[in-house]
Amino acid sequence: MNLTAAEVGSPVAIITGGGTGIGAACATALAGKGCRIVVNYQRSQEGANETLAQCQDLGAEAVSVQGSIAKDKDCRSILDETINTFGRVDLLVNNAGVTRFADQKDLDALDAADFEHIMSVNVAGSYQMTRAAAPFLKKSDRAAVVNVSSHSGISGIGSSMAYAASKGALNTMTLSLARNLAPLIRVNAVCPGFVDTRWLSGKLSDEALTEFREKVSAAAPLQTFVTPADVADAVCWLGLQARSVTGQLLVIDGGTHLTTANPL
Repeated sequence: MNLTAAEVGSPVAIITGGGTGIGAACATALAGKGCRIVVNYQRSQEGANETLAQCQDLGAEAVSVQGSIAKDKDCRSILDETINTFGRVDLLVNNAGVTRFADQKDLDALDAADFEHIMSVNVAGSYQMTRAAAPFLKKSDRAAVVNVSSHSGISGIGSSMAYAASKGALNTMTLSLARNLAPLIRVNAVCPGFVDTRWLSGKLSDEALTEFREKVSAAAPLQTFVTPADVADAVCWLGLQARSVTGQLLVIDGGTHLTTANPL
């Protein structure tokens, strides 16, 4: 592998779950800022291909790597392919996540298997990816990890109790990793509220989704509904610019957390 001086200096970012939604927005935003991109996906190959094309249209080198972050061997394979292709890694965006929609008032809606699956991806998967990336990140002079968490991990509101619990665990793990990987690697998390992605569109009808957007926007002090691009902006800042910031959980919800009661 022969890299030019410019390529050696160009940062490499891995985005897990990069084929759709927030992950795709992060990939294209980072590509637009000069990063070389590794798009990880598990099943969304079509989405990953679309993300790759968008990154390449922006002039970035980009590759896709299939793998489940719930499997440690896949995490290590993702890093192996990244290093074999680009020779370095500077930023890891732990975005891949799963949920199961379940009424939080119905305690019979979830079982142990639901918790195990959600935790295996949202918590253990992010841990395994960070562990696999850490030796290579430590060689970078700009190393960072950004975990895509959720306001659910703070508020307990969300698609299910298991999902909220997993994001709460991811938040505390972010603090632990930030403390223990310093000073060589910064670790932060973004905690979006409701975001306009396929998660919502796949759960709600068009009419219900429009009503939901209006309700959330009306409740938010900024009168806005968060988009994937909004989250990607914050990920870019934490990953590439915030050189003195680590161990932070950045809430991105249009200010909804400022309301005194559950707005929904």
